[in-house]
Amino acid sequence: MNDLTNFASLLDGVKLPFHPDLTIPELHRVVLPPPHGAPIVDVRAAAHDAVKARFDGLIRAGASVAVGAGSRGLTARVEMIAGVVEGLRSVGAHPFVVPAMGSHGGGTADGQREVLTGYGITEDAVGAEIRATMETVEVTRTANDVPMYLDAHAAAADYIFPVNRIKPHTCFTGPLQSGLAKMVVVGFGKQPGAAQIHARGPETMRQMITSGIAAHRETGRLLGGLASIENGAGEVVVLEALLGADVGAAREIALTEVARTHVSRLPFEPIDVLIIEQIGKDISGVMIDPNVTGRYWVNGLEGEPTTATIVVLGLTDVSHGNALGIGLADFITTEVAAQVDWHKTYVNCFTAGPAGVRRSRMPMTLPTADDAIKAALSMCGRPVHEPKRVVRIRSTLHLGEMWISDALLADLPVGVTRG
Repeated sequence: MNDLTNFASLLDGVKLPFHPDLTIPELHRVVLPPPHGAPIVDVRAAAHDAVKARFDGLIRAGASVAVGAGSRGLTARVEMIAGVVEGLRSVGAHPFVVPAMGSHGGGTADGQREVLTGYGITEDAVGAEIRATMETVEVTRTANDVPMYLDAHAAAADYIFPVNRIKPHTCFTGPLQSGLAKMVVVGFGKQPGAAQIHARGPETMRQMITSGIAAHRETGRLLGGLASIENGAGEVVVLEALLGADVGAAREIALTEVARTHVSRLPFEPIDVLIIEQIGKDISGVMIDPNVTGRYWVNGLEGEPTTATIVVLGLTDVSHGNALGIGLADFITTEVAAQVDWHKTYVNCFTAGPAGVRRSRMPMTLPTADDAIKAALSMCGRPVHEPKRVVRIRSTLHLGEMWISDALLADLPVGVTRG
């Protein structure tokens, strides 16, 4: 067998026959307009105050509340959970924390606890017990008879209380996207809850989130939730406590519309080569936010801008090897490939159903960053001597500044300046 046909040879590095005239273009720093929305300075205090103001007098003394902590990289996530815990205690409740993250963490209780620990969400940090399990209980059914599940610890509590960021989703569009309702239906539902939602296409996913949260509201278990919205710099600009009747209803829909206005996008089109320094579960649910790149890889979802090739140079440590979305890249380095935990990645992709098929594929793997970038330049569809439109960003979450090639300098959008 030829060594180059062996998967292990990728980690040794495959050398490609690059054109002798191929060079990586010089890149220039540009700065995007500052994101709108003033950041909340003390997130912990704001979370406490929002919960206390909303629920004071509405909960019987001693009621147990399962607070959902997800696997997304929310800004000030520890402060947010701690503030919610303190706020619930101040109104007489007994809160504890559960990992509300579907099948993430390799689909194991220990793995999900590890994800929370990686984010700094520990019992000491948030001031509450963390109860992790993958066991679920069917607690209700939708109007069209689809079972709705809850984490067994959450199902044993008097109430559940999701804490999540509201933002456009990466697998479907609609009035409700990523936020409190999705955390209840998918995250709290663990692997079976996530699997049955993601097994459908974008249209059905949207419908099931809506019908699923309606069924959960009717059980009386949904106390409410805390929603955050971040601006393009990743700063928390909105923090609001919602009643159970508002989760997945008019108020969350309104907040979803607000969140859309805060999404930063790549200000260039087309792009021949997009270089991303880091991807990760803390950056986006699929590591490379399709709402930024326009590359969804899900049937029925397409977007802008048009990006010919994507190069990825790093995987965040807090992803713990989960590389769902690695298939959204075209080229990675051997260093990135060596970090991938394929068990965690495949479990997450399997649970994601149609959305996980193309996003789980292995990109072309090359020895160094220069090799990966040169491969992208060679395969982006432009001749070797033609100037390439190249953009380099830190991540799809951090778009305050980026680096661009000469071919884009004459095409700076309004508000984008050289830095």
